[in-house]
Amino acid sequence: MEEQAFFTPQEHRELISLYRCLLRLSGETLQKDDCHNLKRDLIRAMSAGSIPRNAFGMNPVIKDMQTAVIVAEEIGMRRASILGIMLHEPVKCQLCTLDDVSQTYGEDVAGIIRGLVKINELYEKSPAIESENFRNLLLSFAEDMRVILIMIADRVNIMRQIKDNPNDEARLAVSNEAAHLYAPLAHKLGLYKLKSELEDLSLKYTEHDVYYFIKEKLNATKAARDRYITAFIEPVKQKLEENGLKFHIKGRTKTIHSIYQKMKKQGCSFEGVYDLFAIRIILDSPLEKEKQECWQVYSIVTDMYLPNPKRLRDWLSVPKSNGYESLHITVMGPEGKWVEVQIRTERMDEIAEKGLAAHWRYKGIKGETGLDEWLNSIRETLENTDGDTETIDQFKLDLYKDEVFVFSPKGDLYKLPQGATVLDFAFAIHSNLGCRCVGAKVNGRNVQLRQPLNNGDQVEIMTSAAQTPKRDWLNFVTTSKARNKIRQALKELAARQTEFARETLERKFKNRKIEYDEAILMRLIKKSGFKTVTDFYQSIANETTDINMLIDKYVEMQRHESEQHEDVVYRSAEGFNMQQTQEDKNPYKDDVLVIDQHLKGIDFKLARCCNPIYGDDVFGFVTISGGIKIHRSDCPNAPELKARFPYRIVRARWAGKSQGKQYPITLRIVGHDDIGIVTNITSIINKENDILLRSISIDSNDGLFSGMLTVMVDDTTKLEALIRKLRTVKGVKQVNRG
Repeated sequence: MEEQAFFTPQEHRELISLYRCLLRLSGETLQKDDCHNLKRDLIRAMSAGSIPRNAFGMNPVIKDMQTAVIVAEEIGMRRASILGIMLHEPVKCQLCTLDDVSQTYGEDVAGIIRGLVKINELYEKSPAIESENFRNLLLSFAEDMRVILIMIADRVNIMRQIKDNPNDEARLAVSNEAAHLYAPLAHKLGLYKLKSELEDLSLKYTEHDVYYFIKEKLNATKAARDRYITAFIEPVKQKLEENGLKFHIKGRTKTIHSIYQKMKKQGCSFEGVYDLFAIRIILDSPLEKEKQECWQVYSIVTDMYLPNPKRLRDWLSVPKSNGYESLHITVMGPEGKWVEVQIRTERMDEIAEKGLAAHWRYKGIKGETGLDEWLNSIRETLENTDGDTETIDQFKLDLYKDEVFVFSPKGDLYKLPQGATVLDFAFAIHSNLGCRCVGAKVNGRNVQLRQPLNNGDQVEIMTSAAQTPKRDWLNFVTTSKARNKIRQALKELAARQTEFARETLERKFKNRKIEYDEAILMRLIKKSGFKTVTDFYQSIANETTDINMLIDKYVEMQRHESEQHEDVVYRSAEGFNMQQTQEDKNPYKDDVLVIDQHLKGIDFKLARCCNPIYGDDVFGFVTISGGIKIHRSDCPNAPELKARFPYRIVRARWAGKSQGKQYPITLRIVGHDDIGIVTNITSIINKENDILLRSISIDSNDGLFSGMLTVMVDDTTKLEALIRKLRTVKGVKQVNRG
């Protein structure tokens, strides 16, 4: 071994000490040739001289051995984890391969190294390591949870070793990572001791003066604090024993980091922090008497010391959502000092200490129950010193199999569902980016819109100003945001195309000097097989319908109807022939005008202000020109007409049977802007045999939906039936006739 070149004398002595320590901790789990093979591989790697020291100048072999001691001694992992730690640097520096490791030491060791190498690569992609998404990515990317535990142990080791290192910039960087990334991970995994150490060391290096100020305050008050705790506990202990309760009492001092956070939150000095320490009374109670005895202790303590009612926390009656149960009170102890007292049972304390669910659950992550169960199993395994702690190797981190985490070119991290595509990612960033997306570069390689994304991919979206959303995009996107935005964009695009097609058609009519009759056009649309007017105009926009051929058919239909002496006013759904009929049995036969399409001689039109249709209660109004306009009896203009011109009012009614002709009716629909509401409305109309959708206008604002629909119907009976059906659509609140 090139020890003289690779190790300083002090490092050489430390190497021997660490080697003996690791043998003691892992000797029972090591296989026959592990030590020999590991020594051979490390000597080869050191001889190559390719394994660098880190930013603090730490010897890589010594650093890894120190980390291995932490994972073995303080976490409880053995052979595979230790070997993985010792060999990951040679693999990362390409001095040996994963295949070599797998053949020599087993796939278990190779898997740990693979995870460590992959996670190191993530650091090169993302500057946003402090985000919750990055923590979740680490948990999902590692696959084997031992990789995460090794990373935490490695950071604890580095934080311990850099106390006197002169590289202040690097120390500040790793300290911030420790506080924002590794401490939360340790907390989530129930490694409370390591979590507190990371937080305290981070504060020590980032807020040096604050750390030593609080530390000195704690040291200066330790003896007095111990005496105070004893004085506080003794009378409480005596009273509890007199009441026959089984219990034990313990005290704890807050960590320096937690005291500092308390000072910042409360805006107070060190002396102003209420709970520098807490007294915990733990009862040995049967399950059925837990609450009763806890409240009994509460009564005893508050009889002796004055409680602060604002500081009562009752998690007995209503436990926290994570299962935490305890009763916290703050009382005025001797010398006018506030003391926090926590009252719980052995069962409650075990849950709180092991954190079965209490300290790991975090909002918004799928598989939360699985996380709790998994972590609980880990803690039970790690703490079972009588068993084989190597069984931890069985645990795999598959909690995030339903999610992928991907990077933008700037290093921002996005969480997407499993199976999400490039197009989903584009819409996740911005709707306009999604609508103009034509592809992407994933890890520097050009891919298509439908390319599925994998954990850790770096995605650069490519766009084109000429790109527009396509309906087939809906077949491969997976996120609801992308799907909704595509549908919305398609609807807006269709509306623009429809309006353009309508204007184009009207311009063609005008250029050819042809009279435009909308009623004839509606009949031509229906005869051509279009379900809706929108479909008709879309065919023009898509150039599947030739406008010139369409106008020729229109002219032919117009000429044909003219030859049959159809009344032009009637063809526009604005008029009917009207006369008195002698055969009618109506008692008002002498003064009631009967509307019948087959009778001629009277010029009349249907009033546009109220659009009467067959079945409506109507009346006639004689105009100055001598013609008659037919109004609905509930027409908004009816009261004024009858009041000012009673001599022009003519009683009228429809003929006995509907004539099979259709009338344009406007409906106003109001409701909540639910997904698919337009589709559901048009679907109901299209299913009606004798009703044609003529036009539709949509407005959506602040979650409210407002639509104006024009439909062609035969009579009021069918109109009322349609209105009833429309009112059943989800989200629809009102349907009124215009």
